[in-house]
Amino acid sequence: MDLRPNSAPLATRLRNTLVQYHSIGDNERVAKKTKDATVWRKPSEEFSGYLYKAQGVVEDVTNRIVDHIRPGPYRLDWDSLMTTMDIMEAFDENCCVMRYTTAGQLWNIIAPREFVDFSYTTSYEDGILTCGISLDCGEVRPNFVRGFNHPCGWFCVPLKDYPSHSLLTGYIQTELRGMLPQSAVDTAMSSTLANFYSDLKKALKT
Repeated sequence: MDLRPNSAPLATRLRNTLVQYHSIGDNERVAKKTKDATVWRKPSEEFSGYLYKAQGVVEDVTNRIVDHIRPGPYRLDWDSLMTTMDIMEAFDENCCVMRYTTAGQLWNIIAPREFVDFSYTTSYEDGILTCGISLDCGEVRPNFVRGFNHPCGWFCVPLKDYPSHSLLTGYIQTELRGMLPQSAVDTAMSSTLANFYSDLKKALKT
């Protein structure tokens, strides 16, 4: 698989899409609220499901937070949903194609999923944006359903009055595919995003 000729325009298009999501006013409905994060949702313009927005303050600097989120050695250590991750092709230190798998959810009503994603990390204002989109390529592993991430990403910017704290805002629109009731998907997505913040905070304290 060689995506190298298309990596630069794909990265630019992906970044512009996420910046557009980030600049639109709040017209989402609250889906879940915990002490660590609030999750909203609104209908996605990419597919028949929802675009989820998650936001919370994380007590750490932006670089360290993003290093724990982006493809690399930290993510598998703390993300309870992710079971494997392989870098299939690296264009540079900030741009790659990865394949990863996720665990079953809701007593395995949602079976394990596999994704092949293009990932790109870049600067954004005073902070960092790490974003991704799925690619339809490669054979699906046995016992997995191939999911698809429409443009998604995480903005991490330092708080102006507390630069050692960061505001982490995520936009996720995952098409799990397979025959799933929408209510199960909504429950899983909201809980997954809320747990993402609590798991990340625990990892950053170690």
